[in-house]
Amino acid sequence: MSNIEAIDSLIQQADLQSLNTLAVPAYARYLKYVENIEQLRSALNFAQRENLQTLILGEGSNIVFSGDFSGLVICNRLRGIKVVPQEGNDVLVRVAAGENWHALVQYCVEQGLNGLENLALIPGLVGAAPIQNIGAYGVELKDVFHSLDYMDVKTGRCHSLNKQECQFSYRHSVFKDRLKNRAVVTQLVLSLSTLSRSVLKYPALANRLSKSASPREVFDVVCNLRSAKLPKPGIIPNAGSFFKNPIVSPSKLQELRIEFPDLVAFPFDDQFKLAAAWLIEARGWKEKNHCDVRVHSDQALVITNPARKSGARVLELAYQIQADIRSCFGVDLEIEPVVV
Repeated sequence: MSNIEAIDSLIQQADLQSLNTLAVPAYARYLKYVENIEQLRSALNFAQRENLQTLILGEGSNIVFSGDFSGLVICNRLRGIKVVPQEGNDVLVRVAAGENWHALVQYCVEQGLNGLENLALIPGLVGAAPIQNIGAYGVELKDVFHSLDYMDVKTGRCHSLNKQECQFSYRHSVFKDRLKNRAVVTQLVLSLSTLSRSVLKYPALANRLSKSASPREVFDVVCNLRSAKLPKPGIIPNAGSFFKNPIVSPSKLQELRIEFPDLVAFPFDDQFKLAAAWLIEARGWKEKNHCDVRVHSDQALVITNPARKSGARVLELAYQIQADIRSCFGVDLEIEPVVV
């Protein structure tokens, strides 16, 4: 029996267009859906034997295929949620990496487990959340994070990391650094509470809710805000926010506001986070079209691909925007999705 025949349900020359929300046409040499730890370990072992590059794919909501993928794509379908009460009002929630993130947030809100409500409607699976320390409306994953489990890509061994070991920062973690391409997240453990602790520091929420707003009310407003601004990938292919908000020093912000007094910025630790959408819109990129790849009409951070053009075409538009913002404002826009 060949190595290929030894892997059950292995798909060869797999079409990836329906597996990424940008609908970029691309193929993988091999693709495997995994539903448990042993299937995941078996798939990784196969990649090791065949000397194949591996790519872990959830819902494909944060990825840009620049071309075909010559290795093994592993689709994470690990499932399971377990609530573990702690002392007082604290609760730990253990979640398998293949669970849908928004469905998890909704489940926790309905169960009276608070802390995730600001992170509603973020696309993707749970396993992707710690990779880039997802965040929205004043809350980041690290704020509710307890620990995680991952499998080493080369050895197949499982390990755990606490919050400090994950080295979280703005849209960054150890999985984009020391453990890049070396780990597959299998489970997340979140620290939530049965007490309300709504975070309303973002103006979009503070202007719509009272200080005593319940987590359910926050959840509903966040869902409404995101639905109004962001196109549904099933209708208009996109990967959500395409650029990160640049982080600048107080002196750089002061310098920019001399020339651009309406520049939108938010305090971020001892620095400031510039609104990338404002920068892009200020330079006239909103609704701009390049080879049928477009900047969305309602949210300048979103690049859409209605004609299902190649990843190369999508990136051409992104690079043009980056160059223009750098030239005008002297700041770099970093692409948020993973480019493969």
